[in-house]
Amino acid sequence: MKLVLAEPRYLKDSVIILSELITDAQMKISEDHIEIIAMDPANVALIVFKMLNSAFVEYTVKEERTLGLNLDSLKQVLKRSKPGDTVSLELDETRNQLIVEFKGETHRTFHLGLLDTDEKKQRVPDLTFTAKIDTRSLVFDDAIGDMDIISDSVSFISENNNLVIQASGTMNEGRVVIGKDEETSIVLQDKQVKSRYSIEYLKKIIKGSKLSDRISIQFSHDYPLKIDYTVKDVLQLTTILAPRVDVN
Repeated sequence: MKLVLAEPRYLKDSVIILSELITDAQMKISEDHIEIIAMDPANVALIVFKMLNSAFVEYTVKEERTLGLNLDSLKQVLKRSKPGDTVSLELDETRNQLIVEFKGETHRTFHLGLLDTDEKKQRVPDLTFTAKIDTRSLVFDDAIGDMDIISDSVSFISENNNLVIQASGTMNEGRVVIGKDEETSIVLQDKQVKSRYSIEYLKKIIKGSKLSDRISIQFSHDYPLKIDYTVKDVLQLTTILAPRVDVN
């Protein structure tokens, strides 16, 4: 197995984002892509990361493999890459290690020990959404940043063909209205849908804007939130976030 990237920032930034939510992960390496599907330790967010073989300048995989990785260790190594470096990943089966090489002004090599991969594989739920919004990542980032100063949770409301993001604290309230325009598409199947989510998790999820300047947001009433960042022919990062539901 040998994977070579001429532009390592996509892998580096993706691993940095993933490590915000999960510590250890199983990376499945198949003939046409690498994939990580993992749940955060609190079982609140499910992350699905896929990077296509077309993102690599060399992609040699003779048989499907699953590698157990500590993402923090991998992150620390990838952060050492420099602009202009070529990054290669190879498997040392004898020593059960992932070999990471940087080739640029210097030739640097790191050996990362692999973890046991016997853990049960995560399944991606089949969800149906009634609200879908496609917009610029920066618009959504700003909305979450605005509501972060109000409360630790935020409500998403679809009404009057708008996406309303609002929060309420002990004394303060905030509200952001995102409407349709040339940069924003809003498709609603119900007149009004409302669901509430954790700001803490959303602040970590929106770091995906480093990967793409576009975001896809899908939700339904008191239902999980699905957020997608896509880079055509390179990668897709999906997060499914559980709602906060009031119990009477």
